[in-house]
Amino acid sequence: MTDISSSEVGHGGVAGRIAAVTGAAQGIGRAVAEALLAGGARVALLDVRAPEDRSALDQADNTMFAECDVTSEPSVDAAFSQVEAAWGPVDILVNNAGIFAIQPLEETELGDWDQMMAVNLTGCFLCSKRVLPKMRERGWGRVISIGSSAGKTGGSKNTAAYGASKAGVMALAKAIATEYAPFGITSNALAPALINTDMVTGIADLADRIPVGRLGRPTDVAQAALFLAGEQAEFITGEVMDVNGGFLID
Repeated sequence: MTDISSSEVGHGGVAGRIAAVTGAAQGIGRAVAEALLAGGARVALLDVRAPEDRSALDQADNTMFAECDVTSEPSVDAAFSQVEAAWGPVDILVNNAGIFAIQPLEETELGDWDQMMAVNLTGCFLCSKRVLPKMRERGWGRVISIGSSAGKTGGSKNTAAYGASKAGVMALAKAIATEYAPFGITSNALAPALINTDMVTGIADLADRIPVGRLGRPTDVAQAALFLAGEQAEFITGEVMDVNGGFLID
């Protein structure tokens, strides 16, 4: 892969870079993939299923889909190997794949807990572990993990497993930042709250608690991810950036 100088990097600071976004078939992941693509990156969409609507991703030379179950190390390795065979090593990883459940703690079975941790937290670990060695070799990389305000507060009522998993995601992002900063790699997390996706179905009535007066949009998160992925954010690492319209100010 040819190294890219700062002068060659265009809009968003990601032009020419190779990006992988997990959970990219819909919602926040899809919006992040579209933002990176618009910024000039090649974007691999990793998910357990392909996007149904590819209209905004119809750039055959710059997009690809790789089936990936982030809870399975063999699946993760196969997906990233597919990307590397087509384009080369990943420069930008966005750990977005996640699940959400509303369930009282006493009614949460161990299997439910384990599944939440596997998708939301272990998936970040496996994908990051897979790309970091080659980022280190090249002396450049961006790891952006999607946390949640629930990881700071514990979440709303009956979301203990989700909040705990997202707290782990954000702690992992900081640990990666500490370990890999000397190698030109930054690691940051985003902490969205009440973004208008399928995940917030049934809790949208909380929109009136957001000071800016609306639910967040997937594009709000995507633009924050685009910034952190670029050259202009090279001195920002180990941060958790709130994307919540003032819902949580800490």
